[in-house]
Amino acid sequence: MPIKFGGPLTAKLRKRYWTLPHVAGKPLLFAIQDFHAPQSMVLASSGLGIYLYGYDHDWHYDAEGQLIIEPRRVTEHRWGEKGIPSGFFDQPEAENVSAVLFNNSATVSKFNRMGFVAGFGSRRVQMIRNGFALNPAPNAAAPIPFGHNVDENYWETWSEGLDIFHNPRALHPLDPRHFPTALHHTLQADGMVSTLRLTDEFHPLTSSTHILVPDDAAR
Repeated sequence: MPIKFGGPLTAKLRKRYWTLPHVAGKPLLFAIQDFHAPQSMVLASSGLGIYLYGYDHDWHYDAEGQLIIEPRRVTEHRWGEKGIPSGFFDQPEAENVSAVLFNNSATVSKFNRMGFVAGFGSRRVQMIRNGFALNPAPNAAAPIPFGHNVDENYWETWSEGLDIFHNPRALHPLDPRHFPTALHHTLQADGMVSTLRLTDEFHPLTSSTHILVPDDAAR
């Protein structure tokens, strides 16, 4: 996944958008998604963070049951004969990119769910969404499983599932308040990644939507 992300992000960097008059002096974000295979976008965000920051993280619980996270530097990503350097934000001129935006839920399933809740489509169609969501407990090492019926009690926003990876070297940092419902990730000097939540909005890490259609739904 880092290699798949590296190609388009590096190509974008070479376009030097920050030199354009309407971009100069402002925060610049790159948005990226992964659609190389079915369901690929729900598994890709961890690989993106590793590539952007050049760090992976090992974890374990100590004798007192406290979560211990240990940063591990990554210098290269290799798949077969192809290899690329890790740490997109460390590349020359990458300081002109303020952040990279990724949403694991920005697929046609979101349009199906939100359109259904808004009243579009047959009321005989049923949708069930399940997956894993962020566990906000400070000592948690695993996400929370969830299952939701998409019905009159279901609620979702367009920004749900949004992750923003901030560049620690950015010349023009992005103000997190511009995206209040996103998770904001920032690399710290010790290799740890801090995550900021401005709201308590539900944040899925991965999900699938099952659409059930009766045989006679068209009638």
